[in-house]
Amino acid sequence: MRATIMYGAGDVRVENVPDPAIQDPTDAIVRIVNSCICGSDLHPYHGMEATTQGSPMGHEFIGVVEETGRDVSTLKRGDFVIAPFAWSDGTCDFCREGLQTSCRHGGFWAGNGIGGAQAEAIRVPFADGTLVKAPVGEDSELLPSLLTLSDVYGTGYHAAIKAGVNARTTVTVIGDGAVGLMAVLSAKQLGAEQIILMGRHKARTDLGIEYGATDVVAERGEAGIERVRELSGGDGTHTVLECVGHRPAYDQALGVIRPGGVISRVGVPQYEDAPIGFGSMFGPNITLTGGPAPVRAYIETLLPGVLDGTVNPGKVFDRTISLNEVPAGYRAMDSREALKVLVRP
Repeated sequence: MRATIMYGAGDVRVENVPDPAIQDPTDAIVRIVNSCICGSDLHPYHGMEATTQGSPMGHEFIGVVEETGRDVSTLKRGDFVIAPFAWSDGTCDFCREGLQTSCRHGGFWAGNGIGGAQAEAIRVPFADGTLVKAPVGEDSELLPSLLTLSDVYGTGYHAAIKAGVNARTTVTVIGDGAVGLMAVLSAKQLGAEQIILMGRHKARTDLGIEYGATDVVAERGEAGIERVRELSGGDGTHTVLECVGHRPAYDQALGVIRPGGVISRVGVPQYEDAPIGFGSMFGPNITLTGGPAPVRAYIETLLPGVLDGTVNPGKVFDRTISLNEVPAGYRAMDSREALKVLVRP
């Protein structure tokens, strides 16, 4: 089959690799119907050291079950499924607590011998615990929205949930990428009446307004902080959903958070050191939370709204390509010519 392999910064190739096969009785083989390129894929695209063996890419997919191991009990051949970006057994204590990204026996796609999702097919460990069936066919117009449940919608929702967003909280969302827009949508669903989106790409912020943003702040740095504080009565907002992962976004969050507020980070952090001392967080009683979203815990909550058309998170996909075009898709996202690229193998 064909699959995407990254060999170093900027070096993405689509190559022939061995077909996936059942290895454990809890496995399933899924034929991938749609996958995509994630903003977090751009981090290795910028900084991965050159290797000779390469690394499989992709962690978001929906597809059809082609084969199951003998111990798989909830799935059968032909089922249409949504895959979270982490696989998990569904039975350990962390899974039962809704933290599948910390599953004692789980892991992430494209690592530890598990293939990537920018491919034609994939082996799914712990299929019963990982995959969620959806009552749709391969030709459904809902496929892009269903694909967002694999990562970005659940990640935006996680940001809002961890921050405690509700009708009484004001919200700043930092970042107008797909996760930031999903954070806006999620904050709106949770009842927030003021949602300030910090971003400066009009096509994206226009979609953010459609999803529920009440204000858009294009300025960055101190100018952006000042503008958010003007919009929030001078004190900043109760919550900040940081959906970028770079240090300037963290500093922006500190600048616009209200005393007693919550900063929720879901952008994969590309830094290790940042202010957490008296003047930055301790003194004003700021809470810092977030982390990799256990999207498996949220799929059943978010799926009905997708199926009945109440929400259309699939609008974040603004380009569709074939698997052979994936290297060009990376370039388009890196240059911000595309917001999020959907891949049809």
